[in-house]
Amino acid sequence: MVVLPERPARADHGDAGLGGPTEEQVLVSAIAKTVFRLNGQLVEMAEVLAAPAGLTASWWRVLGAVAFEPAPVVEIARRFGITRQSVQRVADLVVAEGLAEYRPNPAHQRAKLVCLTEAGRAKLREIAPGHRARSAQLVRNVGDDPLREILAGLTALSRGIDEAAGDAGHLDAP
Repeated sequence: MVVLPERPARADHGDAGLGGPTEEQVLVSAIAKTVFRLNGQLVEMAEVLAAPAGLTASWWRVLGAVAFEPAPVVEIARRFGITRQSVQRVADLVVAEGLAEYRPNPAHQRAKLVCLTEAGRAKLREIAPGHRARSAQLVRNVGDDPLREILAGLTALSRGIDEAAGDAGHLDAP
């Protein structure tokens, strides 16, 4: 069982009389802080794993996104919850390095597909042993079942945030 940070007292301490945070706010804030830290840790781990292949974490992310199936930049961005512009910038760089290429997209004339080249596939193969070893280490350290529960919880949280955002794409005020 995870213990949440202690909730501040509801007394007015210069907060314009709004009182302290609710239990829900404390819970969601603790999750957000943990996810932000985890994101930083995962990016740092990805940087270490990708470096021997001459890649960065962001290059690895884009190449990995098209390892099994080509995709347009906008779809890659959607999968990772990042901007199309940031994926476009990285896609242009990996294409310039010959690790991927743009191909026509039969579903959309203007949105070209990002496709992995053999050179890009070779870079992913270079990363694979370290990635495999680090993944196995994490499963040993945390446990398979807890990691599956974490994945299910994070997936549900992501879905809940999407639902809260509604069709407009941003969180609506209550």
